[in-house]
Amino acid sequence: MNNKLEKSIEISAWIVAALLLAKFVPRKRIREAHVAFLFKQVITWFFGLLVVEKNLISYPYRLFFKKAIKSSFTFEYFVFPTLNVLFNIYYPEKRNLFLKASYYASHTLLVTFLEWIALKYTKLIRYENWTLYNTFISIWLSYYVSRQYQRWFFKNKFTFTRWLKFLH
Repeated sequence: MNNKLEKSIEISAWIVAALLLAKFVPRKRIREAHVAFLFKQVITWFFGLLVVEKNLISYPYRLFFKKAIKSSFTFEYFVFPTLNVLFNIYYPEKRNLFLKASYYASHTLLVTFLEWIALKYTKLIRYENWTLYNTFISIWLSYYVSRQYQRWFFKNKFTFTRWLKFLH
């Protein structure tokens, strides 16, 4: 089997994700990025394995750990967590509800669209008993849970920042 396209996409995904992290995560927010990255890995580890083991999704071509896990290491453990970092770092915390909802929708649609392309044109992913609607909902929920965790984890930071602004 010749999977040049799939191999190129996976290698490119690693490079692009690493460059996105290096370029768009400010030094002063590395701690926040680290928490967002690791939390998303926890979510994708559990739910990614669940959907694969329940035969909802399959990954016919995987570059890494082909015999260890059935999920896609590249996308579940590096690309999605990278996108989650960018989502959380640039989340419009102090903006109106419409902008926040648009932010969620645009990030979720982007990931869903990229998955649709991979589904349609590559052997990277196959839907067995899954739909794009399921993808959209699960990604949106993972972003939501991740954002709530981020807010909880850094609660003192947000409270302290507001308190400092109040004093000035």
